[in-house]
Amino acid sequence: MTLQAIKYRGGVLAILDQLQLPYVEQYIDIKTSEQAWHAIKTMQVRGAPAIAIVAALALASELHLLISNEGLSSDADEVRVFIIEKLQYLVSSRPTAVNLGDAARKLELVVSQSASQAGATGHGVAASFIKASEAMLVKDVQDNKQIGENGARWIMLNAVVPGQSEATVLTHCNTGSLATSGYGTALGVIRSLASMNSLRHAYCTETRPYNQGSRLTAFELVHDCIPSTLITDSMSAALLANSKAGVNAIVVGADRVAANGDTANKIGTYGLAVLARYHGVKFLVAAPLTTIDLSTKSGNDIVIEERPADEVTKIKGPCEGDTSKGGNLETVRIAAEGINVWNPAFDITPATLIDGIITEKGVMEKTADGQFHLEGLFED
Repeated sequence: MTLQAIKYRGGVLAILDQLQLPYVEQYIDIKTSEQAWHAIKTMQVRGAPAIAIVAALALASELHLLISNEGLSSDADEVRVFIIEKLQYLVSSRPTAVNLGDAARKLELVVSQSASQAGATGHGVAASFIKASEAMLVKDVQDNKQIGENGARWIMLNAVVPGQSEATVLTHCNTGSLATSGYGTALGVIRSLASMNSLRHAYCTETRPYNQGSRLTAFELVHDCIPSTLITDSMSAALLANSKAGVNAIVVGADRVAANGDTANKIGTYGLAVLARYHGVKFLVAAPLTTIDLSTKSGNDIVIEERPADEVTKIKGPCEGDTSKGGNLETVRIAAEGINVWNPAFDITPATLIDGIITEKGVMEKTADGQFHLEGLFED
């Protein structure tokens, strides 16, 4: 059974606290927009699709509480303004991931349309928001599974040598159930390969400095009993050069894909793309349509979030031999005190290094002119 990181039912939202994984599995309740903003900012929840869903459902939960406590205005326009202000606040939590902004714009349109209807009420506007937010949760899981199937089929057709029945895949950061509403994008491709009995082996990078690979992706791979191996980021070149490992493809997720295909993803992705090109390994980006931002022309226009220095200079985990269930986590310094730190959360991979962008509609490849034409994905 795939790990469930987001639990939501009837206005009650709980998320698996990713700051404590893989040592402690603890769900935390999210009842307000402020709690969601904090959870997103501190990375208790992370991954572009998951951030958007949690933000939307947190506001839905807050509206549920206001309705039940009779604290919601009866005026439709007042509720519309309240919701839009809350959405704008939530978007400020993490600027690079486009999914959150995309979800906010869609939900703003829903409440604006609801408020403009004749006889609209505050309760009705809130109900329209709640319904749309819950629908986003369902659709994200469906899209992830389709992305997984599309990517798995493409890899077996284009990345493995003729006659080879299994693929070996390397992935970076965490793009599974912990980064989405369920199943995952890039990790969803690996899950689909495994379900088709077409996966020989999966490799995941440690993903310094926040260790999303060693803490989260490895946790999901072990949870699903998928044959896998963890490597440090600096081992990637040696892995690709190792004929015995036989890596066929690198599949990563995305926090934002520009109109030309340039992709913002977890720091270290760009380096993997360069290595893939040198070693003749296919490099794929797996992302739902909500991650593609046609209003951003290229990677030059993407704002890169910078994270605190402590993420590089310190590391947290249980002490060796500590078997307590409570998770007595300790923080230790691993760098010389006083050293300057540069800690960008993401980098930009140029479209020229990407072989395909896997979406729920299929795998977009470059046309004869060597360009991605992503606008075609949005045509009915």
